[in-house]
Amino acid sequence: MTINTPATSNAAAAGGAPAARRSGLARTGIIAATVVAASAVNAVIAQIALAAGADATFTPLTPDAYVFLTVIGVLLALAGWAVVRRTAARPARLLRVLVPVVLLVSFVPDLTTAPNMAGSTTGGVIALALMHITTAVIAVAGFRRALPVR
Repeated sequence: MTINTPATSNAAAAGGAPAARRSGLARTGIIAATVVAASAVNAVIAQIALAAGADATFTPLTPDAYVFLTVIGVLLALAGWAVVRRTAARPARLLRVLVPVVLLVSFVPDLTTAPNMAGSTTGGVIALALMHITTAVIAVAGFRRALPVR
């Protein structure tokens, strides 16, 4: 007879071991996979934007820029997620509000700085916003698996 507790039922739904039993190495692997997946999706977005007419000299659409910023963004988001997870009385509820707000704030440079950069086009700026959205979606999926909240 199996008794489903929140930890075991969440793990079954996520397709893995309960989070309490997940090793630091497994969590690190999930976060690394999250960074790789987000960077890969951002590469596709950049290539589509360039193929659609975005200027190749627009620095944010170069791999050096978007991979570096994806890594930094995911790691900063991970730190925030971990703090909320550890300190908030109801972390899941707080994250449901905080994640969309932080995502909206992340558009500020896209709307203020990026349009004034060399090679900027409307398509390039839209691509940057899409990169923020997809990175957030992929990061939240990875964090929910590596560091689930209650």
